[in-house]
Parts: sequence; C-alpha cells; structure tokens
Amino acid sequence: MARRTTKSTGPDLPEDYEEKIVDIDVAEEMQGSFLEYAYSVIYSRALPDARDGLKPVHRRILYQMNEMGLRPDRGHVKCARVVGDVMGKLHPHGDAAIYDALVRMAQPFAMRLPLVDGHGNFGSLDDGPAAYRYTECRLAPPALLMVESIDEETIDFAPNYDGQGTEPVVLPAAFPNLLVNGASGIAVGMATNIPPHNLTEVIAACRYLIKNPHATLDDLMRYVPGPDLPTGGKIVGLEGIRDAYETGRGTFRIRATARIENITPRRKGIVVTELPYNVGPEKVISKIKELVQGKKLQGIADVKDLTDRQHGLRLVIEVKTGFNPEAILEQLYKLTPMEDSFGINNVALVDGQPLTLGLKEMLEVYVDHRFDVVRRRCLYRRRKAEERAHIVEGLLVALDNIDEVVRVIRSSRDTGEARDRLMSAFDLSEIQAQHILDMPLRRLTSLEVTKLREELAELHRTIAELTAILESDELLRKVVSDELAQVAKKYGTPRRTVLLESAGTPAALPLEVPDEPCWVLLSSTGLLARTADAEPLPNEGGRAKHDAIVAAVRSTARGEVLAVTSRGRALRLPVLDMPVLPRTATTPNLAGGAPLSEFAELGPDERVLGLCSLATDSPGLALGTRQGVVKRVTPDYPANKEEFEVIGLREGDEVVGAVELRTGEEDLVFITSNAQLLRFSATNVRPQGRPAGGMTGIRLDEGAEVVFFGAVDPARQSVVVTVAGSSNTLPGANGGTIKVTDYAEYPPKGRATGGVRCHRFLKGEDRLVLAWAGHTPAKGAAESGVPVDLPAELGRRDGSGQPLTEPLAAVGGAL
Repeated sequence: MARRTTKSTGPDLPEDYEEKIVDIDVAEEMQGSFLEYAYSVIYSRALPDARDGLKPVHRRILYQMNEMGLRPDRGHVKCARVVGDVMGKLHPHGDAAIYDALVRMAQPFAMRLPLVDGHGNFGSLDDGPAAYRYTECRLAPPALLMVESIDEETIDFAPNYDGQGTEPVVLPAAFPNLLVNGASGIAVGMATNIPPHNLTEVIAACRYLIKNPHATLDDLMRYVPGPDLPTGGKIVGLEGIRDAYETGRGTFRIRATARIENITPRRKGIVVTELPYNVGPEKVISKIKELVQGKKLQGIADVKDLTDRQHGLRLVIEVKTGFNPEAILEQLYKLTPMEDSFGINNVALVDGQPLTLGLKEMLEVYVDHRFDVVRRRCLYRRRKAEERAHIVEGLLVALDNIDEVVRVIRSSRDTGEARDRLMSAFDLSEIQAQHILDMPLRRLTSLEVTKLREELAELHRTIAELTAILESDELLRKVVSDELAQVAKKYGTPRRTVLLESAGTPAALPLEVPDEPCWVLLSSTGLLARTADAEPLPNEGGRAKHDAIVAAVRSTARGEVLAVTSRGRALRLPVLDMPVLPRTATTPNLAGGAPLSEFAELGPDERVLGLCSLATDSPGLALGTRQGVVKRVTPDYPANKEEFEVIGLREGDEVVGAVELRTGEEDLVFITSNAQLLRFSATNVRPQGRPAGGMTGIRLDEGAEVVFFGAVDPARQSVVVTVAGSSNTLPGANGGTIKVTDYAEYPPKGRATGGVRCHRFLKGEDRLVLAWAGHTPAKGAAESGVPVDLPAELGRRDGSGQPLTEPLAAVGGAL
C-alpha cells in the first residue's frame, strides 16, 4: 500500500483543518497509469491508421495545410507558419515533432510519393534540414488525393484537443498510402516498420481484389512482387517478403547498385549510384575509412562523394592497382552498409486496435475504406442534388405563374406573410418560397428559364446515377476501381528497386590480381591494353572493333614490357596498370584501351613504335631508322632503370620501326619513300649492345628516306601494302593510289643493297606516303581508329595502285 497525501495551507483555512490522506495500491496505480500512457502513444502518436496510412501528426499537417489553402497552384509559405497552426489548433505536442513529420513528407528519399512540396534545405540522408524559419512548403499534387472530397461528409470529424474545433478521424485517401509510402514508429510494447511500394503495382492489386474478393496471396503478389524503395537498390532474396505479406512479419536484404568502371585510363573503380533505404553516402564513407584504417579492408585507394542534384547519387571508390574490383565489391557488401537488412513489421490501427496485417488484409482495409468514402460521397452529392432540384422546381413554378406570384407578393404586408401565402397558393415548401422571394429580377428572362429547365434535367440525371451507384454493389466497385486507375495513370512511376531471387554464392575471387600470362597490345592510335588471358590472338589481321593492332607481346599481369620510341628510348611500362580487354570469339575492342600519355611522358614529335618483352632468352629487338640503319639489340636490359637508350642515333636520324623477333630467322624489311623494298634475313645482322649505333641496312638514293621497317616470317602468307601520293598533299587528305602485293613477289637481297621497286608512281605522285609489310589478313585504319577496307586484289610487284577512296593512317596484320 502507499499513501497519497494532499495538504493545503493558507490564511483562509480554519485552524482545525486536517490533511486528507487516501490509501492506494501501488500496483494498481502503476498498471492503470501505464495502460493510459501506452494507449495514448499507440493510438495518438506512434502507429498509422490502416485506412489512410497516416499517424495523427501527419494527418493533422495535411488537413491544416489544406485548410490554409496551401495547394500546389499557390505559393510556398514558411514552415514555421504551418507548424504553429498545427500545434495551436490540432497537435498539442512540441514543434520539433511536428516539423520532423512535415520534413519527412517532403523528402523524396524517404517517401515513394512525397506529400509535401518543400522549398529550401529539407536535409539529406546524412544531414538534417534547416530550421523551419528558413524553409517553405505547400501541398504536393498527390496530397490533394489524400484530402479529396473531405468537405463532402465522406469521413467523421472529432473534437480537437481543447474542444474548440474539430479534426478528421481519418482522411479520404484516394490512394493506398500505407503501402505506397510505408510507415515506421515505436510505440509501447510494439513497433511498426512498413516499406514503401510502387503506386502502380499496389493499385493494380487493389483493383484485382475489388474484382476478385476471394483472391489469394499468390494472386496479389503477381501485382505486388515486393517493396519499391525511393532510393532504388536491389532486394536480394524474396522469401522474407512472402513471409511478411502472409504473416505481417519478415526480413529482406537491400543491396546497393554498383558497377565497375575505368575512372581513369589506368585505374578502375567501383561507382555506387543507389544505396540501401535510409543509408546515406557519408555513413558508407565513414565505415570504409574505418575498415581501411583498421586493416580489415584492402585494395581501396580513395573514396569520393560526387553526388549532386543534377546527376544524383555517385559514390566513387577507387581501387588500387593490382587488386580485383569484383572481390573488393563483395567485401564492401559484406562489411559496410552497402548491404543492409530491412525488418518488415506491418502493425497498423484497425478500428482503433493495433493489428499485424498481411498484404491482403492491408488491401482489404483500404478498399473497404474507399467503399465507405465513395458511398458517403454519393449520399452527400445526391442529397445536395435533391435539395437543389427542389429549389429549381420551386423557381420554375414561380416563373410559370409569375403574374400571380407578383400579385401575391405585392398584396402581402411583409415577407413572412408573402412566404406563407406563396406556400399555400402554389403548394411550395418554406425553402422554395424563400428562394422565390430572394430571386433577383434578372431571373425573369426567358433565357434564365431555359437554363433552369436544363439544370433541373441535369440534376435528375445526376440523382439517378448516384442512386444507381448506391443501390448496386457492382457499380460502387466499378467507381472505386476506375478512380484508382486514374490515380495510377496520373501519378504512377516505373519501379526503382530491382528484385532478385538470390544473389547466389559468388565464386571465391582472389583479392589481388594473379600474375597470369596475357598479351599486351598497342593500337595504331596509341592505345595500350592487355588481354584477360594468354590465349592466342585470333588470326584476323590485327582486326579489332576499333583501331588496328600494330604491336603485341606476351607478358604477365604483374610483369613489365618495353615501349620503344622514335628517339631510340625504351620505356618500362607496368602491365598491371593497363585496362583489361574482354576477349570475344572474334576480336578485342581496343577502344577500351588507355592512351600512351597515361603511362609515359613523350617529347615533342616522339612516338611509340613498338613493344618488347623483357625476356632474356629472346632473339632480341630489331630497329630500323629513317636513314636506313638497322640494329639488333642484345636483350640485356638494365633492371634498375625506368628508361634507357637502345640505339645510338646519328644527328637528324630517328627510329621508324621497332619489332621484337620471335625466332631470329625472320626477314627484316625496309621500304623507302622512293618505292624501293629490301628484304634480308635477320641472321645477317649481328646483335649489338645498347649504346651501339647499328649498321647499314639499306642503301638510299639521294633525297630518299625509310618510311617502313618491320619483320616478316617468310614461311607465313604475307602482303605488302603501299600508298603513293604527292609530297605536297596535306596529311589526312584523300588522294593517291594504294596497292596490295603478295610478299613472295619480292626477292630477298643482301643487306646494304638498294632493293627492288615496289610501286610505280602515276602522274602527280612522287613518293610513298605509307607502306607496310606483314602477315595476312591485313586491315587498315583511319587516324581516328575507324576501320578502312583495303583492296582485295593483289597488284604486280612494280605496278601502280588504284585510287584511294578514304584517308588511311595505319595498317595492321596477323600477329
């Protein structure tokens, strides 16, 4: 037992006044007080009504904004004004709670169909909104559906907290807001957590349920397969969703939408465009930094938040060179909020009682509510139409007997007598008689009489239509279904969240890229790339979906290759930094390569001519210069230098070709500007050290220079491509002739000789502007990398060419 004591003191109390003591049971007092508090929280604050999907505070905000006239076609007003009116008239709680509720209804990342149109800083997933004195708001167009026909006696009103006004018990809700926007709240001893859904899908399920009241859960889930979250993402695993739709409780996993991109030509990254519901980018970034600092996550170089209003969410996670982006992405899903779980708990108020509802029960409660709203709306409109028809009938009676009506009115002493005499003379009701007395003289025209008769006919049709709906359950269902269809047509949007049955069990991917064999490719436009494996390149003549392959060497993913430049320099390039080309059954797409400028710094007019491996058992590198010098470089490349010279060039000379020999018995080929071709065996050139200047390769005529140097295996089918033109022609311009000749047409000669003619010049031609010799089939490419078709027929060794129809910048062959 406990003792409750009340004692009053004061000068007006008698001296014998005794304090009043009441003995109470503590257990009963605590139980009663707790139940009152629990009921207040459950019913008045924390749980939404299953009919309109709104908690009291949200309902009061929408109702008060509608009363204030804050419609979408009006201007915004300060949120402080809305908060003040709601708090003063309807919601006797703190202004912070009201403003938080208002803000949530304006956030597109929180609501699937926002109900408030906010102007100003309404916050983000990581930051709160500005104070209500800075922000403005008005109703969003979908919010008008929530309060539509509220003034037509479609819902019940109850006294507000101080009894000086009234507030709606529930809103008419022309769409199923509980499912579309979801709800969350914590009450006493219970909680609710309902995810948002797609408006079009939910309305489709409602219409099916209206037509088929005995529909099963499987029938409804054909229309509502799962939640549709405002932030998109991927829902992985649908078993928990079905459990929630059946029992009201379940769990599902939400996974961020991410893809792997080349964020720079040399480095890959993970680009996140959608995050799980209620997860902000700052939360992900802080978790990643925590894991990296704690050595629990490797392979991440940097994280950048590039989110903006124009492009939306864009979180870029830069992956270190040498690490597998797919493996890192799987770790991010496992260790960070990029994958999160959502526990569904469909608790809502039904007839004032908190119940756990499945999908069908939630739809049934809403559909029954709409039946009631439309029925009450029809009753109200029919009553108003009948009242108006009653008045119009009276006016028509008066107009048909206008002379007698005027006589009765003029002969009456006052308004009351005139009203009574009209009621008696023409069998009118008091309302009809009063309207006749209030009728202005302009209504006496024949046009007004016609309008009244048309109005009466229209009122009778309206009454008949409304009566038919009220008397037919089938018509009532059709009206509700058609109205829902109009809402879906106007406000429906495509699904944002992807539903996946299961993410599957990913194969165990190595975190770091293994040192596997591969090919390193160089294109004619200076793009570098590597293949995903060491499979032989297809014998497609250097073909690619973009550009032509001009050099290819074997290497490993973690190895290095040499790039030989026109200045006789060899530059070490790490293979791991090069983009990986997906191999197809036909050809790689070199458009996915990275430019050489990303790997090496070249001087003015310096070009990379070829690639070479660092293998010491190789026959070596063969070089040819513009002045006709040839050299085979001994493969003793220094291990501690990033760049070094491989030939000592004479003044004014430069390298025009560099190729790695594979057997050491290939033919070395020179083609000069005056159309001379010389082929001789590589065995005739002794290997030299790197500083050496080489030896004479071809004897040049006065004014001639070498335009091509390469190596050809004489055992393979090969061709020679020559393009003749004028020395005065601008680079890239059309003109000149092209000829394709069988390589076997040219006899081998000795080193340091002049070779044989390979192209006969026509009038206006004075030099070869392009030449190439290599294995078939050959493919041409323009300066932009676009493929260029070569002539199919083979010309004579010393014959002239055929007109060139489009500019040709490079030729590639089978490697």
